[in-house]
Amino acid sequence: MKATTKSIRQAKGVHQLACLTAYDTVTARIADEGGADLILVGDSMGNTVLGFENSVPVTLDMVVHHTAAVARARVNALVVADVPFGIAHDDFPYVLRACMRLMQVGAEAVKIEGGVGVAPLVARLVAAGIPVCGHVGLQPQQVFQLGGYKKFGGQELEADAVLGDACAVGQAGAFAVVGEMLTPALSGKLRRALPVPLIGIGSGEDCDGQILVIHDLLGLTEKPPGFVRPFANLGSTAREAVSAWAMRVRCPSANLGSPKAE
Repeated sequence: MKATTKSIRQAKGVHQLACLTAYDTVTARIADEGGADLILVGDSMGNTVLGFENSVPVTLDMVVHHTAAVARARVNALVVADVPFGIAHDDFPYVLRACMRLMQVGAEAVKIEGGVGVAPLVARLVAAGIPVCGHVGLQPQQVFQLGGYKKFGGQELEADAVLGDACAVGQAGAFAVVGEMLTPALSGKLRRALPVPLIGIGSGEDCDGQILVIHDLLGLTEKPPGFVRPFANLGSTAREAVSAWAMRVRCPSANLGSPKAE
């Protein structure tokens, strides 16, 4: 059955949501056939598949390109596209046009980083018919302002601020909220306070669901985040396959266990 923003919202308190970030047709199909409820076309494509150090260099055109590729997989999971660096703080007509582009190439919702400051924008987008997923806690687009990546919720004032952010975007109409790098205690507070699902990443188990980058899950990332437990080691398997093929190309007469069929 096709997932929708309504079914994602209604999952709260009923079942845990399994969500993955993917950037192309191949990985989107794998995620969908594996049972993902939601596929995020994240701006983490910058550091995962495009060779950047972080997500800041990712442009709207890049996210549009990758969203279209994911949408062509025709998945049952809900397809959500990230609104990249800076756009959410531009004039509303520009933000609306940016979100329209993402929806018109196949996104079924957008994700926007921020809390209290972007809540009015979230409300206006929802009123315009564009479903929005919130994102609080660690906001990777703020990496330069933060001076690096960190855990949120260790101090009371910080935890209260994140809670306020989550509630603000929830009240503005977000159908779900991603909480990144939160302490387990803060995750529990957010989950109980929000009427919509809290989808955690690096935030412990007291959430309504979890999201991971599919490359991290499959062991394709050279240095995955410390909170990731890969469920496969496809990077090593792929390197071994390429090495075996290269040896066979260079020495075709050797018995290298080549495939029976070409």
